[in-house]
Amino acid sequence: MTCRRTYQSWQSSLLIALLILSGCSSSTTEKKPTEAFADTPLQIVTTVGMIADMVREVGGKSVTVTQLMGPGVDPHLYKPNRDDIQSILDSDLVFFAGHHLEGKMTATLEKLSNQKTVIALAECLDESLLIRDEQSQVDPHLWMDISIWSGILDPIAKELAKLMPQQADTFDKNVIRMKEQLGELHRYGQKAIGSIPKGQRILITSHDAFRYFGRAYNIEVEGIQGLSTESEAGLQRINELVDMLSNRKVQAIFIESSVPQKNVDSLIEGSKAGGHQVSIGGELYSDAMGEPESPEGTYLGMMAHNLSTVTRALGGSDEDLPLAESNIEQP
Repeated sequence: MTCRRTYQSWQSSLLIALLILSGCSSSTTEKKPTEAFADTPLQIVTTVGMIADMVREVGGKSVTVTQLMGPGVDPHLYKPNRDDIQSILDSDLVFFAGHHLEGKMTATLEKLSNQKTVIALAECLDESLLIRDEQSQVDPHLWMDISIWSGILDPIAKELAKLMPQQADTFDKNVIRMKEQLGELHRYGQKAIGSIPKGQRILITSHDAFRYFGRAYNIEVEGIQGLSTESEAGLQRINELVDMLSNRKVQAIFIESSVPQKNVDSLIEGSKAGGHQVSIGGELYSDAMGEPESPEGTYLGMMAHNLSTVTRALGGSDEDLPLAESNIEQP
């Protein structure tokens, strides 16, 4: 189990030259551990919120996190801008997911890796846990299984401790606390989804982002689009799902916060034309978390929302939902 670090490509020099010409600049002076970061928070850049929040939980006041992709942003389609690149160049460490989640941004991270340490956190996880499609492409949505996603906490703490070793014990304590909270929510999820009547235990969403969720919480999942939102939903797929909704008397399907709902609307209209009424069971968070300062703006809150929303809409019980507050051990 090895975390992938991106390496310098031959295009790096060209990219940096273009950045300088376009007004971006960067210091190439390397900071030394311990002394340089004794009183100054580490400047950490992350791509998606599900990583940013975990870094904040582990790092506490020892980190300042810049999250490049905010609420409602689709990482599969996201294209980095000049400000993003400058943030990376100004950072002490960069975390991204990997397994092609970030799509168009991966090449940029690779080009900048001769300047910065860039870690693909999802690629630190045990490969035996991965789900692959028919073309052996890895499903990158690993955070949908809380028990798997908790595995990125240790690599985060390890990388932060390399730069700030005097806070290593604090980082480790934060990891322990966070794992306890995540474990509690994971067990709740298994209980809540398990309360849905078996005949209604089917989750249909905008794109195929919930397969880890389905495996972890024992619910059948179907996506209108494929693993990436770049894939188009064909008429045949829409018709297949319309038939499934009607034949199995499915009452609710779900939209996603970072994906347009036009395909879900097509399913609803197709079902209605065939004599079966289906409604939107709620909005789920798949590739992006909720708004900052909202409960869904944290990873715990995002997953609690998803588990509770699916459970209620499909006829289960969401009692005893654990709503753990952040309890970070500060330096």
